Order: sequence, then structure tokens, then C-alpha cells
Amino acid sequence: MVRVHIETYGCTRNKADGEIMEAILVRAGYDLAETPEDADYVVVNTCAVKDPTEKHMKKRIKELLDSGKKVIVTGCLPHVNPSAIDPRVSGILGVKSIDRIAEAVEGAERGEKFVSVESWRERNLDKLELPRLWKSGVVFVVPISEGCLNACTYCSTRFARGVLKSYKPELIVKWVKEALNRGYKEIQLSSEDTGCYGFDIGTNLAKLLEEITAIEGNFRVRVGMMNPNHVIRILDELIDAYQSGKVYKFLHLPVQSGDNGVLRRMGRNYTVEEFEEIVEEFRRKVPGLNLNTDIIVGFPGETDEAFENTLELVKRVRPDKINVSRYSPRPGTIAAKWKQLPGWKVKERSRVLHRLRLGIAYEINQSYLGKKVEVLVHGPGEKGGVEGRTFNYKEIILDSGEPGELVEVKVTKASATYLLGGHE
Repeated sequence: MVRVHIETYGCTRNKADGEIMEAILVRAGYDLAETPEDADYVVVNTCAVKDPTEKHMKKRIKELLDSGKKVIVTGCLPHVNPSAIDPRVSGILGVKSIDRIAEAVEGAERGEKFVSVESWRERNLDKLELPRLWKSGVVFVVPISEGCLNACTYCSTRFARGVLKSYKPELIVKWVKEALNRGYKEIQLSSEDTGCYGFDIGTNLAKLLEEITAIEGNFRVRVGMMNPNHVIRILDELIDAYQSGKVYKFLHLPVQSGDNGVLRRMGRNYTVEEFEEIVEEFRRKVPGLNLNTDIIVGFPGETDEAFENTLELVKRVRPDKINVSRYSPRPGTIAAKWKQLPGWKVKERSRVLHRLRLGIAYEINQSYLGKKVEVLVHGPGEKGGVEGRTFNYKEIILDSGEPGELVEVKVTKASATYLLGGHE
């Protein structure tokens, strides 16, 4: 029996794609291997959002090939930079061709290299109509759309995922109900940009959340990243939807820069003021909001003054968490053609922002000490103990707890990146 192992990198969207491929392989009669070592074929489900990530993908593929494994590459890399893929691989599939994974393995068994990298223009694949592999666990990822409506000058992901294709609300709700029936307790709504969900089919994210939270049962919903220019269009509706006790009080709203000039060069289609307006409204009406944002430092044209504006925005807004990225040019993007900042300057700015964000995160988390919070237990934690998520999706480590259990705990210790809690 041919055994296949799938390694998935990157976003939760990719995780869902990996589970779809696993289900298709099982239906085709293949065995799933727990580890690469036990597999005849390793499917590397790649991410290519940043240059360091791409380099890691190249290194991993080479490692597997050098160890004698047959490798099939899927995910975003075949779209973003196909020349980075080792020619020795046994097959290549794009994100719109994951339903052909069994064909790729069959072809490789015959000694044929199966390549299918259709773009979103060429192939309309509705992934909610494909099977998924049901595993034991607490968290289930439900893709709600693919692609986006933005045209950021630095982004290569859109070359893979394309323009927005929202999935039908009734299909999404069907998957959520099935996941809950199978014992999952946390639903993660995933997309390149959840904020624009439904704009192409006459609905929106707020309406979808209302449908999902109307489902019976005690479960939690985590909403994935949403861009400010889309959130502001449905702001009041969305905040109303967040009032449900089933929705984590968690907002992932990337600002990317605190300077309007840089935002224009990035093609972000919103202003710093609009970002702050969204945050202010959410915080006013959603108590305990956990605000996460993303910031790119060293973007072409980012002056010292522009970077200072970013630091000042961070000091004003004080996000709970900032994902800091050093700008790296990606193939085929507009920004890659512009004059780049010196590497030393980009690194220094990254260090300055990193120190600032850790200080703010530590102060915010210290304010939780002694408070009682509701926690959904996920399971064994990487840092030891049992990992869970609070009502606003902060990571918390407990001494004990059963996966899927909702418990009230007291926060006993806090670092910049997680909380510690104990049962009363």
C-alpha cells in the first residue's frame, strides 16, 4: 500500500486545503503516514508569502529529496515562484488543483510527473464541495472564501488565490453544523481576507456570523484576518455580530504602516485615521477586545519620519499583539521594482518595533493578573501543561483540563506572549 504524508505550512487556509487532500487520498485508497519517514510520498503544501518562508520551503523540499523521498509540491509556491521548486519533484499542483492530488500520486507511481497549476481565471474550484478528513480535536477550520479584493503592491499571494470567490452561506453553515455534530468546539473562519466575505454574492461577514451563532450549542467562533477598508463598510453590523457570546472578542486588523504616504504606496486603500476609528468603535462596544495587527517595516519609500509615525500609532493604539515583518520583495510585485531600503536599516527598525510591541503586550497581559476568565481548553501545550484560549482568544496555559472543556480560571501569571492560569 502506498503511503502519503502531507506537510502543511502557512495560514489556516492552507491547513484546510491539506485536510481536503488527505480526504481525497483516503478515498482513492492511499494510506496516510503519520511522519515523512514512514511515507513513500511527501506532499509539501507550501507557503510563499515572504522571502524567508520561500527559502525555508526550498530547503525543506531539498532535504526530503536528498533523503530519498518522492515529493509532490502544492500550495502557493507553484504560483508565486515556480523556478524555486527543485526539478526532481514528482508532481506540482497549484491551489486550484488540490482535487487532483490522487492523480498526481498515480502519475508519479507510473514514473510520470503530474503538473497542474491552473490560475483562478482558468479553474473555478469550490472547495466546500470537496471532502474533508475528520480528525479528533477541538478546532475545525472552515474556509469562507478564497482570494481578495485588494491589489497590494507587495503581495504575491493574490497570484495564487486570485480575486474574491465567496462560498455560499448555506454551505458554510452546513460545514459548521457537521463539525459541531462531530464534537468540535471551536470554528475558525478562514480566508485571505474575511472582511470582504460576501461582497461578490450580495451578503457580508456580519450576516454570516449571525447565521453561524444562531446554531444551537456551546461553541466558539474565531474570525480570521480582515482588512480595514472592508471592515469600515460593515462596521456597525459587524460589531453587533460580535456581541454574541459565541464569538471570540478577537480582532485581527492589519494596519501595515502608521503613515498614510506609505499606505498609499502599499495600495492599502484606507487611512491611519480609518484604522483608528475601527479600533475605537470595537473597543467602545466590545469589552476586553484582543487587538492583533500586522506591520511591515522597511517598505520602499519608508522614511525615518514615516517609521516614527508607525511607532506613534502603536503607542496610541497599543495592540495586544503585533506581527512584525521585515519587507522583502516578492517576484512579480510592483514594489519589488522600487528602490529598496538598506538591509541594516530594515533590521534596526524591526528591532525597535519589536521591543516596543513586547513592552506593550507585557503591560496589557499584566492587567489580567488575578482576574477570572472563561477558557476553552485546546489540549496539551507546547510550553507544557494544557493550552487553552480565553474569551478573547489569548493563549493561556493551565495545569490541567480536558480538550473541548469550557472552564473558568484565575490568571496567576502573565508574560508578553501568554497567560498562566489555575482552577479555583
